[in-house]
Amino acid sequence: MPKTKHRVCRANELNKGEHRIVEIDGKSIGVYNVGGSYHAIRNLCPHQLAPLCKGHHGGTTLPGKVGEFEYGMEDQVVRCPWHGWEFDVTTGRSLFNPHRCRVKSYKVFCEDENGNTQEKTLSSDDPDPSVETYPVSVEETWVVVEA
Repeated sequence: MPKTKHRVCRANELNKGEHRIVEIDGKSIGVYNVGGSYHAIRNLCPHQLAPLCKGHHGGTTLPGKVGEFEYGMEDQVVRCPWHGWEFDVTTGRSLFNPHRCRVKSYKVFCEDENGNTQEKTLSSDDPDPSVETYPVSVEETWVVVEA
């Protein structure tokens, strides 16, 4: 089945640290701007199918020594609104068990106005081929999801 490009919004409408939930081909998808890079994940928590992207979007407490708290991963973490499960929006992987629990993530790349892919990749590619991905790109001044 051929993939179709779907314009989400103009790039300047999705500022750093913001996200937008869109409906594409009957699927709810969250598109995030993390430090100027665009990422997208399925808006569905694998725990009990909560609308994941409606949860808090920010950072998290990083692993450390007992009694020491360091905050990090700013704008990179979404927390499920129902039970607090945390996911990295750049990969779709959960923070507590990244190899077994994840949401669908969407491959991100840039395109020029002619649809030519640029060299710069905006997010890391997930090397796990079992994870279904959907490319997201910035086309002219539009954020585009390909599904």
